[in-house]
Amino acid sequence: MDRTSFFSPQAGREVSAPPVAEARFGIGEIVRHRLFGFRGVVFDIDPVFANSEEWYESIPKDLRPRRDQPFYHLLAENDESSYVAYVSQQNLLADPEAGPVDHPSLEQIFEEFQDGRYRLRRGLSH
Repeated sequence: MDRTSFFSPQAGREVSAPPVAEARFGIGEIVRHRLFGFRGVVFDIDPVFANSEEWYESIPKDLRPRRDQPFYHLLAENDESSYVAYVSQQNLLADPEAGPVDHPSLEQIFEEFQDGRYRLRRGLSH
């Protein structure tokens, strides 16, 4: 099968990926973590795992996701704080009915919350 590659600043290396990957969620969608329950807004998608080996190895072995699936960058929130999360597709569920997310970086990336999702700021889309 043909592969392509891209440079991942998080991983600090070139990452090999299939030329086409099917992401279940899109930019601006609200999702919930399947195991830990936190919510977030998708702001970027990697077609396959593209983070550091240290990050991957820090996940308990019995919970480690497969590398060959989309991974999502989220503006995330839980009851205590807001943060950025990196989550595999297998660990996410759609969560559009729960309403907007409260994250301090939302206004830098997205316009208003409308119809269950956020719209990317016009200057950021391509």
